[in-house]
Amino acid sequence: MTTQSLDSTAVHLLRELAPQVLGVVARRYGDFAAAEDAVQEALIAAAMQWPVAGVPSSPRGWLYQVAVRRMTDHLRSEMARRRREDAIASQAAAAEPFVPPPDAELGMERDDTLVLLFMCCHPALTPPSAIALTLRAVGGLTTAEIANAFLVSEATMAQRISRAKQSIKASQVPFSMPTAAERSERLSAVLHVLYLIFSEGYASSVGPALQRTDLSNEAIRLTRAVRGLLPNDGEVAGLLALMLLTDARRAARTGANGELIPLDEQDRTLWDQRLIAEGTALVSDALSRGSIGSYQLQAAIAAVHDEAGRAESTDWPQIFALYGLLKQTSDNPMVALNHAIAAAMVDGPSAGLELLKPLDTDARMAGHYRLDAVRAHLLEMAGDHGRAIVHYRAAAERTTSIPERNYLTTKAARLAAKEPAVALESARSALPVQDR
Repeated sequence: MTTQSLDSTAVHLLRELAPQVLGVVARRYGDFAAAEDAVQEALIAAAMQWPVAGVPSSPRGWLYQVAVRRMTDHLRSEMARRRREDAIASQAAAAEPFVPPPDAELGMERDDTLVLLFMCCHPALTPPSAIALTLRAVGGLTTAEIANAFLVSEATMAQRISRAKQSIKASQVPFSMPTAAERSERLSAVLHVLYLIFSEGYASSVGPALQRTDLSNEAIRLTRAVRGLLPNDGEVAGLLALMLLTDARRAARTGANGELIPLDEQDRTLWDQRLIAEGTALVSDALSRGSIGSYQLQAAIAAVHDEAGRAESTDWPQIFALYGLLKQTSDNPMVALNHAIAAAMVDGPSAGLELLKPLDTDARMAGHYRLDAVRAHLLEMAGDHGRAIVHYRAAAERTTSIPERNYLTTKAARLAAKEPAVALESARSALPVQDR
């Protein structure tokens, strides 16, 4: 689907309707992979025809009609391929449903969005495959758009999505809500995928842009849908709150040229107070219910940051305590990294540097730029500018985000400009022994 010729309202409409139509087609025919392909073809047809003919009065009915026709063609093709014309002719007549005219309203009162999310986030899929499939089937993004977001070729992304659909088909997962026994595990996978989509959108790991708002907006939209269907789940509320409280800072995170602006230097008058109020209310309500999960704790930390009118008034002791609780519920090294930063803000950089030491032997952090970046920041706080320069430069070499690389390189350059002799020695110490 090429969206350049569609206005933003039509693009949003297509993405909103895609999972609704896919749910009906997949439920009716019982073949998720084929139904997803049929709906994608319907979206492509809409992108080509609507700019010329206009958006129909019942766009959902129009998409459904086109998808059903594509699905019928698929079934007939399969029938011919299997050389069972006589037997399948009757099956085709029974399988082919009533196709409404383009402007007809459909009785699609059942919302299958959550079912689709659970299918796309099946535990058998790897996180990259689940993300890609979720963005395509539930988010309505095209293969080309998803490939562009993750800086891979369209062919590579198409293969990834195809493998994901084949995995779901091989698993024989029925198009229905998982059983009570499966629900907890599946919901965890759903929330994890939505979290990863938002994270990639808010702080893109690759490429020239710091943020991909199309991805972060889509993650928020889908999480709102889950929240609407599961209003009493504390972790769903916590994840939505975390996204809103984090996204509230979006306008202040980049400068005029797209450069990264760290949290303590942001113009907080640019923060979205409406999102902050909504996110704070969500997490406050979730925490008051007793059962506390990791997304709720992360949202609480984000709320403490957002409540500070100035960087200097941030309640770092509370943040340090919340990260301590989070470490008890999560074995994520990134949590330990942030815990070390909070420790440095409360007890000084030496305390933070001490907490970083165990991460040096954590295989999950091997070669990750964030460990070098945090160590450089704490060393700068401690006044050890020579070692800080070395680690800023190491972090810059390892990150694949151009704005973050530029930020880290600039930090090293500014320190070097302040103390040229220290910079020279740090550069010399970073060379191999034979080159010193």
